[in-house]
Amino acid sequence: MENIEVEPLEAPIKKKKRFKLTMPHSYVFMGMIIIFAAILTYIVPAGEFKRVEDPSTGKSVVVPDSYHSIAQSPVNPFDMVMSIYKGMINAAPIIFYVFIAYGFVFMLTKTGAFNSGVGALVRKTKGKEFIFIPVFMLIFGLMGATFGMYEESYGYIPLMMGITVALGYDAFVGLAIVYVGVATGFSAAITNPFTIGIAQSIAEIPMFSGIGFRIIAFICFMSLSIFFVMRYARQVKANPEKSIVKDIKFPFLADINQSDMATTKFSTRHKISLVLFVLTIITLVTGTVKFEWYLDELSGVLITMMIVIGLVNGMKFGQISEVFIEACKNVIFGALIIGMANAILVILQDGHIIDTIVHSMASSVKNLSPEVAGSSMVFLQTGLNFFIASGSAQAATAMPIMVPLSDLLDLNRQIAVLAFQFGDGFASMLWPHTVAVVCGIACVPIDRWYKFLWPLFLCILALEVIFVIIAVAINYGP
Repeated sequence: MENIEVEPLEAPIKKKKRFKLTMPHSYVFMGMIIIFAAILTYIVPAGEFKRVEDPSTGKSVVVPDSYHSIAQSPVNPFDMVMSIYKGMINAAPIIFYVFIAYGFVFMLTKTGAFNSGVGALVRKTKGKEFIFIPVFMLIFGLMGATFGMYEESYGYIPLMMGITVALGYDAFVGLAIVYVGVATGFSAAITNPFTIGIAQSIAEIPMFSGIGFRIIAFICFMSLSIFFVMRYARQVKANPEKSIVKDIKFPFLADINQSDMATTKFSTRHKISLVLFVLTIITLVTGTVKFEWYLDELSGVLITMMIVIGLVNGMKFGQISEVFIEACKNVIFGALIIGMANAILVILQDGHIIDTIVHSMASSVKNLSPEVAGSSMVFLQTGLNFFIASGSAQAATAMPIMVPLSDLLDLNRQIAVLAFQFGDGFASMLWPHTVAVVCGIACVPIDRWYKFLWPLFLCILALEVIFVIIAVAINYGP
């Protein structure tokens, strides 16, 4: 019998496992930032400025050169955990506003009014859907730039996400239209009373002066933001696989079906419901602009109209209640993360390190040239936004420091206001304590937001520096 040599089998080649960096769960991510904030209270020296009430604004402002050290007050592990509860309590107005705003929008989808109305809109604008992106972004941008709308826009996020899904884009486009639009307008402000108004009052320059330069800045920044959102929207429209949220399920959009919209009958009840919806939006905008309504009044309007729309569509009060409960179940994830984001501020305040950080930032630019110092102010304000999220609170804390600093550097005070305006506003799209709130509302993982944001934010940062350098060159003033 012939011997047959059998060649030994080659050992299977082992594929090297590639290390893949994944974003942790949003709650875990926020927990990591809370721990980091608590650790800072052990490392950063505690200190504070003296504060007095500014008669022109009625706000407590910092007295320049009044910084002094105080006894260290680190936040211990148990207090750190308690800060989450305190953050939930402090953020209660926004949390419950989110519940109510979702209930209102959810009612429109449950009754079918949203599907049939958008279906009719899609049929009439066939092939021209892209117009909605620049138009709505400009509307939100102008509301932020003129009367300082920001948190009030959160209620529009689920609605706009539904519209963009119905128009053949993805839900992320709807989030970007609202958030990028209003944040850009708020930051490149024209007459924003919460940033420009307070900052110019503290700087003792005419209210809303220098408006021409800011209008040019607003046009440039809005054009940049609209370009980025439209570019992403066109990519998703052409190839849905390029959507950065293609694997994400959005419970509040479950009843929105694009194919059904083309054939859904637009009934009389649906028409009445959408007329009521438009009247609701007009009421909210009018109340915010003319009567200075905030979350209390806006929530009252939304609760009333949610009930009215339910009754118009033949629902009983028990059914309306069930719809509202279902809406709250869908948004509980985002509502709780808002409180966790607020816990960061609680820790920094309890540790008395915010003023120390402000003082250190201001001291770091004293010996720089005017152009470099003006640009550095933008970066300082961007960093400060991590510790003080509120624009008005940051103005009251930072501007009394930046104003004498600008005088020392022979910079026009208007430039200090401009640097504050840019650094404070645009940073709200960057730091997790703000991003977590918006992503929580939209049910979008935070890492997906950053995947979209980085190229846009780097371009925005470059444009901020360019405008500040131009302002220094032309001695931009009142």
